Parts: sequence; C-alpha cells; structure tokens
Amino acid sequence: MKIAVITITYHAERTLKRTLDSVASQHHRPIAHYIIDGASTDRTLTIAQRYKAAAPYEVTIVSEPDRGLYDAMNKGLRCADGDYVVFLNAGDTFYDSDTLETVAHAAEQHAVADTRHELPAVIYGDTAIVDAYGVFLHQRRHRPPEQLTWRSFKHGMLVCHQAFYARLDIARQTPYDLRYRHSADVDWCIRVMKEAEHQRLALVNTHAVLANFEDGGNTTQHHRASLVERFRVMAHHYGLLQTILLHAWFVVRSIVK
Repeated sequence: MKIAVITITYHAERTLKRTLDSVASQHHRPIAHYIIDGASTDRTLTIAQRYKAAAPYEVTIVSEPDRGLYDAMNKGLRCADGDYVVFLNAGDTFYDSDTLETVAHAAEQHAVADTRHELPAVIYGDTAIVDAYGVFLHQRRHRPPEQLTWRSFKHGMLVCHQAFYARLDIARQTPYDLRYRHSADVDWCIRVMKEAEHQRLALVNTHAVLANFEDGGNTTQHHRASLVERFRVMAHHYGLLQTILLHAWFVVRSIVK
C-alpha cells in the first residue's frame, strides 16, 4: 500500500527538518513524499533538496508562487500518487516511526473483512499537541469519536487534518474550496466523508495517536477569521438554524465550566 505524504512549505527553514526526519523515520514502504513550496527565499529549498538526495523513496519538490495554503494543497493532490494521502506540513510530525504501518494495517484489515473488499475511504486517529521544539504539551482537546461520520463535525473538527488519511481517488475528486482562506480543511474533510457515505465506504478508527501538531498554526494565528469561516462551513453543511443552536450551546457550556 502506497501512502502519499504532502508537505506544504513557505519560509519553513526553522521547522521543515523536523518534519522531513519524521517521514524518513517511517518503517512503512512505499512512501511518496511531495513537498509543495510557495517560492521560498530562505533555506527551505536547500533543506528539501538535501533530504531528496538522501531519501530511499520517491520525493517530489515543486516550488512556485501560489494563491495560499489550500491552493498549494490542491497542487499536491493533483500530482500525488498512491492509495492514501495525508497532509503533514512543516512543523508537524508523525507520532511514531510505525504510524504509517498502523494506518496501512488498519486499511488492509478492513478490506479483507469487507464483503466488497473495498479499502476504507478514511483512516483516522488521535493527535498530540507539541510546542515549537516538538515537545509534547497535551492531547488535542477534540478527540476522535469511535464511529466517525460527516455529521460528527457539527460538534467541531473532531479529527485533526494531520490524522485524517483519505483515499487518494476520493481526495483528488474533492479539491479544497479556495473561497475559504483559513478553514477549507474542515470543509474538505466533511466533503470527503460525505462522498464516503455516498459510496458506502467505511471510515476506520485506528485507536492510535497518529500525528504531532505544532501549536500555533494557521488557524491559531487567524483565530477570529477562522471562527467566522468555520461558522460558514457548518451552516453550509448542517443548516443555519442548527449551527446557531450548536454555537449557543458551546457558549453556555463554556460559561458553566
């Protein structure tokens, strides 16, 4: 089973090596690693090129101007090859050296048991939050449900983007919506899961921590804009009234706590 790892970079010389080392540490093969860079002018490309020269697996580097993070992610989807895809951006890492083995095993085991022998649409798990040096801080506040569906996200993004492995054929036909600048990942995950339901494909829980996510990413840096966009995403998928009621409950719950 081939897993495509897509890493988006822009002036990422501080954090990129940690991510590349994490990919290189994986026992699972084959891997295809795609580094999609936004025309960085620091040492990002030098670090990436050295990594490519030493890697015993396929590494593709694309560096050119883009229209932002999600445009770069769409570029990655268009050039990726494999059975599953995961986005691991600069600063993010796999939780352990056997993470991709865990994902591949979960997919293969389900396909064997499935009456149609279909690979699951999504493999998912938990996420650890780390600081700027990769040191563990805490488990992510939102925890993955036992049985994930596209309706699950009305309670928040219960599965982190870096712990969400989508079947590449479905991911490619579901590109990121560039109308969203900060929360297109939430919309993308929901649409991938809707397509899974349409095709009657499973979403499989690994019951494992799959990713380390660096605290202070794009969503944190643009918190207010992200909240507004997430409201729009939820209203689109779950209806305006239900979204208003759910947000009212979130506020009440935070006050009670």
